[in-house]
Amino acid sequence: MPAERKPGMDNPYHDFVAMPGRPRLAWPDDARIAFHVVVHLEHFEWEPSPDAVTFIQDYGAAHHRPPPDIITYSYREYGNRVGVYGIMQALDRYGIRATAPVDAIVATRYPFLIDQCRRRGWEFLGHGLSSKHLITAAMSEEQEAAYIRESLSAVERGTGSRPRGWFGVEYSESNRTPDLLAREGLRYVCDWPNDEQPQRLSVSGGSLYVLPVPADLDDDKIIGQRHVQVAEWARMAEEAFDVLYEEAAGSGRVFALNLHPFLMGQPFRLKYLDRVLAHVCSRPNVWLATGSEIIDWYEQQQPQ
Repeated sequence: MPAERKPGMDNPYHDFVAMPGRPRLAWPDDARIAFHVVVHLEHFEWEPSPDAVTFIQDYGAAHHRPPPDIITYSYREYGNRVGVYGIMQALDRYGIRATAPVDAIVATRYPFLIDQCRRRGWEFLGHGLSSKHLITAAMSEEQEAAYIRESLSAVERGTGSRPRGWFGVEYSESNRTPDLLAREGLRYVCDWPNDEQPQRLSVSGGSLYVLPVPADLDDDKIIGQRHVQVAEWARMAEEAFDVLYEEAAGSGRVFALNLHPFLMGQPFRLKYLDRVLAHVCSRPNVWLATGSEIIDWYEQQQPQ
């Protein structure tokens, strides 16, 4: 039998609210754009657990290989050993503090990397167990709840602070993920790229917001999967920002860059990242913020 058809959205978490007609959203100092940069800190496992579900992808010369997949493992490890530090230097030049999804293995095994992020005032998000272990609807509620708790606990132990936000591995969620995240006290999630402003989700307990991250500027999806040249990615990012900046004259928008160090941290790509950051930061009325800062401000603007 097909699902029941009725007016409105076909998910239980949010209503359809078109951009025209919304109340004006004002950022601090009447900024037009809240700009946040997401830098993923992920571990590609040498040999994942038997119950892990993986979204298999090709990167450059990498192909589908049984574990241990040396070339893909090494390629991804480059991001944590080398590439992320080039991204850090680029962000430092513009005074940008990143929002960093951190999986449980990185939080546990990479203390030097975590320390470098902490020194820069980066915010840490929950990000699952590893890059090869997704949330799926095949999990029971108990299994998914344990997965989320294990991830959050590892990040808290490794960084010294409990995450306030969540970014699923490969945007993975089940039908119940928002409820489970809210139950753990999380304030926002980045898995829903359906808007240019935050939105509140209807969850069974607590409150949970979406912080939008545009999937069409995700370097993993654009460069890694679609094989778009980095110069074209930079042009896309600049043009997207310019359009949002003009539209935000009437009501504030969120603009994000979603980066993976094994991709954007490659030497021949870093100058294009710097070009995009310079383009964004050269405009007035751009608020450089972390994810929690954006959500906290947005929540204050909402009617009680």
